[in-house]
Amino acid sequence: MTASQRAKVLILGMDCMTPQLVFEQWRDELPTFKSLMEGGIWGRLNSTIPPITVPAWMCMATSKNPGRLGFYGFRNRADYSYERMTIANSKAVTEDTVWDILSRDARRVILIGVPQTYPPKPVNGLVVSDFLTPSTKNRYTYPPELKAEVEEISGGYMLDVENFRTEDKDHLLQQIYLMTEKRIRVVKRLLTTREWDFAMWVEMGPDRIHHGFWKYFDPSHPKHQPGNPYANAIKEYYQYLDREIGQILALVPEETVVIVVSDHGAKRMVGGICINEWLRQEGYLTLREEPNGITPIEKVEIDWGRTKAWGAGGYYGRLFLNVAGREPQGTIPPADYERVREELTAKLEAITDPQGRNIGTRVFTPEKAYGKGYKGIPPDLIIYFGDLDWRSVGSVGHGSAYTFENDLGPDDANHAQEGIFIMHNPRFKARGEIKGLDILDVAPTVLAIYGLPIPPDWEGKVIPGSG
Repeated sequence: MTASQRAKVLILGMDCMTPQLVFEQWRDELPTFKSLMEGGIWGRLNSTIPPITVPAWMCMATSKNPGRLGFYGFRNRADYSYERMTIANSKAVTEDTVWDILSRDARRVILIGVPQTYPPKPVNGLVVSDFLTPSTKNRYTYPPELKAEVEEISGGYMLDVENFRTEDKDHLLQQIYLMTEKRIRVVKRLLTTREWDFAMWVEMGPDRIHHGFWKYFDPSHPKHQPGNPYANAIKEYYQYLDREIGQILALVPEETVVIVVSDHGAKRMVGGICINEWLRQEGYLTLREEPNGITPIEKVEIDWGRTKAWGAGGYYGRLFLNVAGREPQGTIPPADYERVREELTAKLEAITDPQGRNIGTRVFTPEKAYGKGYKGIPPDLIIYFGDLDWRSVGSVGHGSAYTFENDLGPDDANHAQEGIFIMHNPRFKARGEIKGLDILDVAPTVLAIYGLPIPPDWEGKVIPGSG
């Protein structure tokens, strides 16, 4: 048996874990991460456009960009009607994942908490599905009988922290730790009681704690209050994860290749651009009546015959054009499509803050972001307001294009384009920091460790030091 046939790969996925904190600010206070870095390779990992959980984790697993997967966020347009939307769960994933290929090669796999694994599909091994699972009352494991064991190990499994956008910070912090503790118990048990060749655990805690507590530790955050009681909440959680990961690594064979990775990073959120209020001000969107207070765009009546564009919120902006012959009441002649997109792009890139300073917005077309041949229905424009320093807010009734409160609840952080990558392969010497890493490189790197061929249509490259 060759080394590649004996290979074991353990991916520790830390959703939203942030390079400036792990690689720079707290490096000496995270001994497990530091040891893995010093013994292997590490670097900033460029995420997808957009850099959000869905689609980023599945792009990592398939080495295909969001356009080729055909989903661009949690909710996607089902067709060119104005109302129909779909949720991008596992049913939306129609491309081979790295664990599909490993399963067919008779490798045993364990997946815990990997986004878009609900409903769980059969693998050659075990699946505990992700935070998109509606409830633990649903069948969230493969095989189904695993659920009872997971519930017993965890004392009641937690799929996510409910209502993480809250001002009750004590409760939020307690729930984040409780969720992670339960999941770690499952990780430790399954890794030590089952045969496996490939295991992947994705923890949502870093994402939730960033959104809930970023303003408390970052002095540059506009809402930072010196001397607050949560100043060390994020660092202490990182240190907790570092200790637990150290314990997990002590449970796995020494020859295991360990990869610590995140789907994107995080940064302070300066404020929000109310995309639909801005479109109304610029004359692209018309409502039939003024909303009574802040109202989701889906709940107001749009005068489609007088509307050229509308948008949706989130960590990034999604802008859709109302095109004649495409949308039911389209107003933009197809011949004017490019002209209107270019006009909107120029205006979006010129957006200033309330003091008149350009905020540095970046705008992508699907063709620019994904190349030709994308699937599904992407936004006509993808917008990073203030290069993601500003959140996109989709609701209307704000009376301004600016807001400094999230319409979905308290939220301190936005996503950043780069996540982390650390790989420790006992068969190779340490190489330190490497640059130019991309999220699409992870899956081919895993296959290379096993000595398996890389599918020719995968977009990523094999990261040096893998196999």
